[in-house]
Amino acid sequence: MTPFVFHLVGPPASGKRTVGLELSRLTGAVLLDNHLFNDAVFKPYGADGLRPIPDEIHALAARVREAGLAAARLAPPDVHQIFTSYLTNRPSGPAALQLVRDVATARGAIYVPAWLECQVDELTRRVPLPERLERAKMRDPQQLRETLASSGMLAPPRDAMRIDTAALSPADSALLIAHQTGWLF
Repeated sequence: MTPFVFHLVGPPASGKRTVGLELSRLTGAVLLDNHLFNDAVFKPYGADGLRPIPDEIHALAARVREAGLAAARLAPPDVHQIFTSYLTNRPSGPAALQLVRDVATARGAIYVPAWLECQVDELTRRVPLPERLERAKMRDPQQLRETLASSGMLAPPRDAMRIDTAALSPADSALLIAHQTGWLF
């Protein structure tokens, strides 16, 4: 079987990790959640999801992500992967999208981008939930609003699926991705 590289993209609290867990359960793909890479640096720094992360810490997290992407490119053909990302309109957004596409290309994998969308009011309701503390995720609704206003969200490419995670459960979102890619018939 040709490997799949699923790429779940959405703003904070859109359900990227939760949908990724469901998709992993359905497909057996390895979940490479953005916090898998970030928390290796965020946790030692003491990130609490409330105060901003300094640029120096983000730079260290980028180095960890580079190592993770290098390992992902070396995965055997029977390993399917799920990446999660919040990609902004800043120049780093399209570059980060391309890095995951490059992993798929290097592996000869099928690249599946899925944009998880959710209204800002629902995101601000979700962002302070206690389970977000476990992964040093953003938890301040005002910080979320400011981040979305200043950085925005990278527009989905033409080949991306668009999924409203306020309208679909994580399990149904994962099923939709699996069905639309031909994973489940």
